[in-house]
Amino acid sequence: MPDPAVLKAKVDELGARKWDDKGLEERMRKLMKDDIPRKTLDPAYMKAHKAEILDHVELLAEEYNYYLKNCAQGTALALFEEFGIGNMQTIKALTPFPGVGGTGDMCGGITGSLMALGLFFGTDDRTKPELTDPVIKLSQKLMAKFEGKLGYMYCADIIENIILGYAINPGESDQAMIQFGHDQGFEKCGLPPGTGARIAAEFIIDSME
Repeated sequence: MPDPAVLKAKVDELGARKWDDKGLEERMRKLMKDDIPRKTLDPAYMKAHKAEILDHVELLAEEYNYYLKNCAQGTALALFEEFGIGNMQTIKALTPFPGVGGTGDMCGGITGSLMALGLFFGTDDRTKPELTDPVIKLSQKLMAKFEGKLGYMYCADIIENIILGYAINPGESDQAMIQFGHDQGFEKCGLPPGTGARIAAEFIIDSME
């Protein structure tokens, strides 16, 4: 069950955080130039340093959401970079996914995480669709765990009940977007990407032999 006090404390911390805009821009330019670096993952190392890795990927998702102003892209990029998967073209493809086209629907903290799970656990063999079943089941577990942490899966519900305390859809108008930014929506909305990325990262590490 969600803990409202813990969630509020996190949202307040994100709103008060001093963000390294220059450093984030430099990191983004490097990713744009060099793409996502490939990694050789050592299961023993990953398991031994699981807590540290989860903290790091959560922080990355918060930072990238703030910089990109896009929860789906921020979530996916954090996971891509942490595990050496995907590419920046896939991040580009996630442009319309905050709240699913800005409608207030499914949170980008979920959709960005599902994209990473698909890349990590999915199969390249398109002749065996049955191999997608385990990924679908894992995706459902991620969504359930995300909802268990925050109490909601839809962007509109998360903004109204956790992030800002009132209903607003920043994607519905320029004025709404300005209001959202004025009330530190982009900073505070690091919570869902951090949550989704952390859950997905834990699933990935726990799967390692």
